Amino acid sequence: MGELDVKKQGTLGVKNLLGNTHPAVIAVWAALISVGNMLPSLPMIGTGGTFSVSAAFAPLAGVLFGPIGGAICAAIGGFIGQIIAPHIAWLGMGTFLVGTINAFTAGLISRGKWIPGVGIIAVGTVLWFTTEIGRQAPIFPTVFYSLGVIMAVLGGIFGARWLLKSNIILKGVGIWLASFAGFVAAASIANFLGIIIIQIPAEVWKFLAWVAPWERTIFALGAAVIGVPLLIALPKIGIFVGPDVEEEDDDEDDE
Repeated sequence: MGELDVKKQGTLGVKNLLGNTHPAVIAVWAALISVGNMLPSLPMIGTGGTFSVSAAFAPLAGVLFGPIGGAICAAIGGFIGQIIAPHIAWLGMGTFLVGTINAFTAGLISRGKWIPGVGIIAVGTVLWFTTEIGRQAPIFPTVFYSLGVIMAVLGGIFGARWLLKSNIILKGVGIWLASFAGFVAAASIANFLGIIIIQIPAEVWKFLAWVAPWERTIFALGAAVIGVPLLIALPKIGIFVGPDVEEEDDDEDDE
């Protein structure tokens, strides 16, 4: 293998990890996530936790930069954010993992890889039923997690294609589906930790079964509103983000 081939392999390796986005852009988005945690937080009904306004930035990291690049971005931004705004760290030093899982899952769904995304929700569901409190409130995963699975499948099959279209509405729906699935996947793990660490009672979870889907619907809508203009505008100024840019680059590599 010649020197040029080695350099090409190295470039492809970085691209596969971070999508087609320059690491500096990912660093800027990570900084945005961390600073966003200083913005006013929205209370999560019944859990005592909070959802920062920057929550919408986590699934967008996955949509913009892919599952690996998005997860790295959300992990760095979330970790720094919980240090500078400790009031949001409702799971202690592990709180940043929630956004990381969110970004990773949304990145998978936006690239059509819905099976691993569903797998994360399935793991969270199994963990839920390993707890006594979880077994007392089966309605919560039945309603909330099932919706996440449905959106993950729809997002992976249809939403990933719609993200490649020029139609603004279809792009928005694609982002919404990926974001909703990302929020549910992250919640499926975070809720298990919430039961273990905070001991949230079953009665609260039974109530949240009907509230949590609406909360995540709104947060995912926020991600769509922010994400559509970015997916359209950033590639036009030379900042390559989103699955559509990766699709074009893959075609060029095949040639």
